[in-house]
Amino acid sequence: MPGYDPEKDEVLKKWLCEETGLSVSINQYAGGEPKLQIGPRILKKKDGTDRAPAKAGRLTIEDVLWLYDIIDEVKEDLQELSNPLE
Repeated sequence: MPGYDPEKDEVLKKWLCEETGLSVSINQYAGGEPKLQIGPRILKKKDGTDRAPAKAGRLTIEDVLWLYDIIDEVKEDLQELSNPLE
């Protein structure tokens, strides 16, 4: 059984919460079904550069409110990417 190939993993659309660093993306692996991924978290260092990505972990109220604000757009994009001919 072949292993994971990062070259076959494609990010189709991505959102980033500037306040909390939480990212949400629609990904597709090897031409399969597009799926929603919550995380990782991209936090900033004191000098303004990005730290290494971290797991999303538990969501804060700020994360939930941001996700609530973008969820309709995410849903519509995921539907379009899942059913491109409809």
